[in-house]
Amino acid sequence: MALSLEDVNRIAQLARIEVTQAEAERVLAQLQSIFGLIEELQSVDTRGIEPMSHAQDLASRLREDEVTERDQHDLFQSIAPQVDAGLYLVPKVIE
Repeated sequence: MALSLEDVNRIAQLARIEVTQAEAERVLAQLQSIFGLIEELQSVDTRGIEPMSHAQDLASRLREDEVTERDQHDLFQSIAPQVDAGLYLVPKVIE
């Protein structure tokens, strides 16, 4: 992607960032370097490579999905100001 000094100044203006000419030139060089790296990564043939969830071959330790607390649904709803069909009713706050 071709990026010009005008583009950098426009982005700085939109972001409300004041940059000097020297800073804009330095940022332009950095952005061009980043875009070059992105182009290089996009040119790699990844067909046949299975996506990974992590850069290292790690497995998440998962615990068993067990109920550890008793159901207190009725208790919680008994102290609610307004309940209807198992749902908490709240005042309308947006018109």
